[in-house]
Amino acid sequence: MASEISITRCIEALKGGDHDAAQRIWEAYFHRLVGLARARLHDAPRRAADEEDVALSAFDSFCRGVDAGRFPRLDDRHDLWQVLVLITVRKAIDLRQHEGRQARGGGKVKTLSDLADQGLDPMQAGEPGPEMAAQVVDQYRCLMERLEDPTLRAIVNWKLEGYTNDEVADRLGCVTSTVERKLKRIRDRWAKEEIA
Repeated sequence: MASEISITRCIEALKGGDHDAAQRIWEAYFHRLVGLARARLHDAPRRAADEEDVALSAFDSFCRGVDAGRFPRLDDRHDLWQVLVLITVRKAIDLRQHEGRQARGGGKVKTLSDLADQGLDPMQAGEPGPEMAAQVVDQYRCLMERLEDPTLRAIVNWKLEGYTNDEVADRLGCVTSTVERKLKRIRDRWAKEEIA
């Protein structure tokens, strides 16, 4: 009963714009969302994203939906779970469809050296082709896998979406200098590891 009240309070706080509440909900539901996404993606190819990425994307969509007032019936943990399940399943289905498209190589992505061997140099072209885009996505996934902390992953995604450090700090419910420290931690972590 105490956890029911706690989640209900977090939901109300999130509706009121409290981003700390989003973090508490994320921590309470992260593993369940990843498990749900894993079950939906069980045999799907996972080049661009995996179950953790699906869970993160679903939760981000949920938070944006709450901010926009799109969930009028969101009163307790049962309502919350239904919304999170719906969003997560849809994200997993979208990912499966996206990964399986022939335009994405039907599960076969060439390396840059394969392209160079064929006389195609994606670095010389004006716009990246689909092969280059797939390589960038693969490298992005590789970098994200090196970040075990879901908060660091969220920061990276928000920055890629164009949020300023101040806006990221608002989303996390912290000060801007905390976001800047976390960004430095991310850069340091990535710099220490050799990217394949």
